[in-house]
Amino acid sequence: VQLQASGGGLVQAGGSLRLSCAASGRTVSNNGMGWFRQAPGKEREFVAGIAWNGGSAYYADSVKGRFTISRQRAASLVYLQMDSLKPEDTAVYYCAAARSSYASSQTTAYTRWGQGTLVTVSS
Repeated sequence: VQLQASGGGLVQAGGSLRLSCAASGRTVSNNGMGWFRQAPGKEREFVAGIAWNGGSAYYADSVKGRFTISRQRAASLVYLQMDSLKPEDTAVYYCAAARSSYASSQTTAYTRWGQGTLVTVSS
């Protein structure tokens, strides 16, 4: 399966962006999905995750209340709606497919990664 993340760009603080992740080659409809991000000089960190059926969603404390993860299971699409963006949200954002049907905050739980899309939030 290949994952393609898109939707990044430059936005002012307080603005919004919606990231998309499209899977091809094989369905991920039965996999948990996650979004991670990596800022320059920092480790990759968990942002949000969603279970295979969209029934459970998990967020990092730093984005809770501002970001929303969702999915179109049949179309193998996953979204990350990012509102009230802050300069500290600046990073390359990656989508990933989990080994199991449920998401995890651990990178080791994911077996497929997209190429990343850059989000830059200006102050």
